[in-house]
Amino acid sequence: MDGEDRIAELYRREGISRGIYYKWSKDFMEAGKRRLADDTIPAATTDEVKNLPGEARDLKEVVAAQTLELRLLKKSLREDGATKNEVCRT
Repeated sequence: MDGEDRIAELYRREGISRGIYYKWSKDFMEAGKRRLADDTIPAATTDEVKNLPGEARDLKEVVAAQTLELRLLKKSLREDGATKNEVCRT
């Protein structure tokens, strides 16, 4: 925006509603203020927040499966005559 066109002409020409333009403008200004105040951590979106419990559950399941697999592997190695130190090194 180099000042040649009025704002109203720009958003009409680009097919952007007046409300959207002003929302974007406000969001842009707020982001600039936060950046100047060194608040650069992006806010989590609603979808990201909603997905967190599911992701946490999935990660817990993966850790549980890996832990069980490791315990079974160590147990089978001990039964095969490996010493405790040999099991820990693998």
